[in-house]
Amino acid sequence: MAAGFFISKTLGLVSVILCLGALATIIALSVVYAQEKNRNATSALSSANPAPTAAPATTAAPATTAAPANPWNKMRLPQSLLPESYVVTLQPFLTKDASGLYIFKGNSAVTFSCQEATDLILIHSKKLNYTQQNGFLISLEGVDGSSPPPIAKTWLEAPTQYLVVQLSGQLEKGKKYKLLSDFVGELADDLAGFYRSEYVDEGVTRYGKRVDFHVSLLPGDLHSWGLTVHVHQYLCMLRIWMLVTHRHSDPCRVHTCMTSLTLGSQTDQLRIFSVQGGGWVRALPWGAILLTWPVPLPDQVGLPDFNAGAMENWGLVTYRENSLLYDPLFSSIGNKERVVTVIAHELAHQWFGNLVTLRWWNDLWLNEGFASYVEYLGADSAEPSWNIKDLIVQSEMYRVMKIDALASSHPLSFQENEINTPAQISEVFDAIAYSKGASVLRMLSNFLTEEIFKRGLQSYLHTFSYGNTVYDDLWVHLQKAVDDAKLQLPTTIKGIMERWTLQMGFPVVTVNTRNGSITQKHFLLDPESVVNRSSVFNYVWIVPVTWMTGQGGALTTYWLEETSATEPSFTIPAGAANWLLLNINVTGYFRVNYDPENWDKLLTQLDTSHQAIPVINRAQIIDDTFNLARAKYIDIGLALNTTRYLSKELEYLPWSAALDNLAYFRLMFDRSEVYGPMQKYIRKQVDPLFQYFKTLTSNWTTVPNGLMEQYNEINAISTACSYGIRECWTLATALFNQWKTNSSNNPIIPNLRSSIYCSAIKTGSEEDWDFAWQMFQKATVVAEADKLRAALACSQETWILRRYLQYSLDPTKIRKQDAVSTINSIASNVVGQSLAWDFIRGNWKTLFEQYGGGSFSFSNLILAVTQRFSSEFELKQLEQFKVDNADVGFGSGTRALEQALEKTKANIKWVAENKKAVLTWFERESG
Repeated sequence: MAAGFFISKTLGLVSVILCLGALATIIALSVVYAQEKNRNATSALSSANPAPTAAPATTAAPATTAAPANPWNKMRLPQSLLPESYVVTLQPFLTKDASGLYIFKGNSAVTFSCQEATDLILIHSKKLNYTQQNGFLISLEGVDGSSPPPIAKTWLEAPTQYLVVQLSGQLEKGKKYKLLSDFVGELADDLAGFYRSEYVDEGVTRYGKRVDFHVSLLPGDLHSWGLTVHVHQYLCMLRIWMLVTHRHSDPCRVHTCMTSLTLGSQTDQLRIFSVQGGGWVRALPWGAILLTWPVPLPDQVGLPDFNAGAMENWGLVTYRENSLLYDPLFSSIGNKERVVTVIAHELAHQWFGNLVTLRWWNDLWLNEGFASYVEYLGADSAEPSWNIKDLIVQSEMYRVMKIDALASSHPLSFQENEINTPAQISEVFDAIAYSKGASVLRMLSNFLTEEIFKRGLQSYLHTFSYGNTVYDDLWVHLQKAVDDAKLQLPTTIKGIMERWTLQMGFPVVTVNTRNGSITQKHFLLDPESVVNRSSVFNYVWIVPVTWMTGQGGALTTYWLEETSATEPSFTIPAGAANWLLLNINVTGYFRVNYDPENWDKLLTQLDTSHQAIPVINRAQIIDDTFNLARAKYIDIGLALNTTRYLSKELEYLPWSAALDNLAYFRLMFDRSEVYGPMQKYIRKQVDPLFQYFKTLTSNWTTVPNGLMEQYNEINAISTACSYGIRECWTLATALFNQWKTNSSNNPIIPNLRSSIYCSAIKTGSEEDWDFAWQMFQKATVVAEADKLRAALACSQETWILRRYLQYSLDPTKIRKQDAVSTINSIASNVVGQSLAWDFIRGNWKTLFEQYGGGSFSFSNLILAVTQRFSSEFELKQLEQFKVDNADVGFGSGTRALEQALEKTKANIKWVAENKKAVLTWFERESG
């Protein structure tokens, strides 16, 4: 699953979940493979349904609330029943019924075996109206001569989303039974489960109806296609996976009017489907994935409405259109990278997640972290000239370190009993699981070597194919590969890696080049914050420290195993021109601090000949110093001094690190007197880069070579326009006006459109905004629509932004899948931030009901609207917001709210302590 969304998937012994829709029934009974019975005998039976709710359901049976000790009050299922097959029929109606709703009708038959005698059946069910059968919600039949006891009572248990079947006698151990139900649900457009999706094709509104094998769709009046895949398939219900255990093949289907593209050979094909006019895709060669165990090639489909970024269903991978479709006439290099990496991410899941599934959600990071790491390897195989593997530091590691440095962070792996409810499961799909998981696996691969890493992975996948694992199983197989290669490590793989997976955060490694001492300490952005989560390792890591000096020499790894040590090789004589640099190419997940003399030598090297330091480490020096300054390890002036040399820097990664960190200064100070001198300084530093790319591209008419150069051109023009370089404003206005004159011929190169659109709307008129809105409504390629939708948030007119906020909740204007990101874009605008905050407070109940239950992006909403908070007044508002909405709840945004409170308190202290020094520095340097 690509970052930015959530899916419900059960990981138990191997559990089965079926989501029948937005008003979904989820039928969940434990499944176990014969070869896994003994090993998994202690596993708890489990399931969850984090899908957002739609309209309330009614049934003839009363809902009850039983004592907490009863099984239906527990979120995880007992182990008494195991399903063997599901047969489900759905019949959607695409005309409204008498009550004005779109509905579907359905029935299901579940065959299951009894593992332990019981008089209780628990079935997950959410928002369905059941047709009574002899006064009960379901009926029960015997299979193969069995005779079930009579049903005594059935009811719905809303808090745990169960349909409860109480029997008058016991089901017999070893016997099989069949449970039957008929139901009606709303075919809503809430992007959850079985939902209605509409799009306009040549003026005609069309609908996509999505169902899968073992699910019959009646009637079928649109074109359909299917891909037959084999053995233990995952049912692709968009937001739910279903693992079935019997051997037979049926197609995974999407019913709609779409075009297709087939790539590859007769024996190794990849098929891509999308709505007509959606553009074309650049797909990865199949050899991009580093593993050798074969899996079926899934079809790929781009969907007009999809709450996720993509979902790795086995047989049919589903995508938002902007994550699958690429059109060179409209798509930027960023769009192209997104397509390549997301496809690689989803295909990586065919192994980690599909072929081998984790036992429970507490180890989710291994699925998502692996896919997030391998997406860079796959993309590098597809586009080797991009050097995209270097981007993992900036895009994943530095992004997540800002979160992992909070006292409210969490480990990669939880205890199983910590993750139970749908909201808790949804919260696990966060930057820690994706980006820290990727960063830690990259570090592991680096100190093992990629060859040993691959051998361990292959052994793990071969052993557990079509089964379930816990993270410890991976360490066992990697250790075997290490032993076979006779690689010397300070301790076992388990001993090293549990320090990184079972405790949150990461260390800052400090070295003193005067005496060679080296220490580690848990790095916290607010050193005064209290860490309430204990660690059996006392927040001490086993750290692989690579290093080099200014005099060159072979790259060496030093293992720091305690809180302090001494390494003679780290000693540099006083006054020597030589310098020490740790964590080469930032392969380790930690920050680095030095003694003042070594910092001065590194800054001197940047000023005189910055190329002597590897490009990733130039970015590291900038990112580490800014974060060390926030945590009070060094003076804020030292961090700012690392940006002085940037007027001579032409590489993307150092510029990206600087701009990302200066963005925090912008958030803290763009409403204060600091911002004027800050703008002047950044204009002075970026102007040489702007002029460089102006010359290189013949006045912005050609495209630079390579991914990094193109990204840095975007940096140059985006920074120049946003910080007020007049030449950039003039350029943006001229290009935008040229487009307005002839709207059928856009003269703006796709890479530059986001920056040009935003600048033109920011400095333009109501007429300019209206033109962009019209072009957004007419856009047929999602990449272009996304650029325009984000740029519309750049207006400086409060009334326009208020109106745009209202548009975000109107699905006829902004598609539901884009509502949260639209609000976030408005909140990123200094004029729109307070408007967005007021809007969210005033519409919290509506937002929560529509997006809070299972949407991963919902947590981003809270973080986006509070990112500028840095005053006591704003803190009080945030605390009051928490109190006022306690009855509504925060769902998947619960942890994000706690992080927002922690960040706000840290911001208040940081601004109070640094504002004066920062103002003085910018005034001096901007002259």
